[in-house]
Amino acid sequence: MRRHRLVSILFVAPCVFAFAMNILIPFGFGLYYSMTDWNGVNPDINFVGFDNFAGLFSSPDFIYSFLITVAYTAINIVLVNAVSFGLSLIVTGRIRGRNFLRAGFFIPYLIGGIVLGYIWQFIFNNALVAVGKSLSIAALQTSFLSRPGSVIWIMAVVNTWQYAGYIMLIYVAAIQGIPASLMEAAEVDGANYPTRIFKILMPMMANAFTISLFLTLTTSFKQFDMNLTLTNGGPATRFMDTPIKASQLLAMNIFSTATANRMAEAQAKAVVLFVALVVVALLQAAANKKKEVEL
Repeated sequence: MRRHRLVSILFVAPCVFAFAMNILIPFGFGLYYSMTDWNGVNPDINFVGFDNFAGLFSSPDFIYSFLITVAYTAINIVLVNAVSFGLSLIVTGRIRGRNFLRAGFFIPYLIGGIVLGYIWQFIFNNALVAVGKSLSIAALQTSFLSRPGSVIWIMAVVNTWQYAGYIMLIYVAAIQGIPASLMEAAEVDGANYPTRIFKILMPMMANAFTISLFLTLTTSFKQFDMNLTLTNGGPATRFMDTPIKASQLLAMNIFSTATANRMAEAQAKAVVLFVALVVVALLQAAANKKKEVEL
């Protein structure tokens, strides 16, 4: 018995060590620095308690970044999963070239966020504007990325273009795990295609929806690279009578704060982001678990 316990400890120890070194210890240091006046340069560090956290909730740029990140995440959850589910139905249907389409839909996910941002920035700032001017289409003559009201939607569309193929594979695996005889029996019994999708297919894919929603949510909340290269937080707008960047998501707001030598404030923002992700993830897991039981 003791020997088995020793073997178990030896196998678990590397994982525990890696988790502690990469997650627990950095988070502990971050939590400590969030309660100081550290600027990343001055070696003299003073403890200030929760002053940094108190200042966040009166900071227009942080409040706006947090709200716009929540809105961006909500849009992404709907768009990415709706498009991904639609694509999964296409590539698992009775059409020719299913494997070719599956690979084609997945390819955008292999493009890094930095490269992706620059590609779509050129499309929106140059290609579409040139088309609009040559064809006298007023709506295209100014870049969508320069409009505060539409920039978040454009970012969500670009993210969907990149990420939908990856989520599609999760749905494809779930669909292929459902016995074809079940769908055929429903068809023989007179169930039309929408009925088979909503009454049979989707309830049996509850686990896939749980995984996909969670992945989409966490990825959207942590979005940084595409935000940096596609819009760099722009264009400028106003919030609470303060000039701010209209598309600066929370991760980029933390980065901008840190690079301005306000490290302690950036750490406080990172702690808030971490807590928000944990709370949302737990709530979503509980809600999805309840839904799975009901189904």
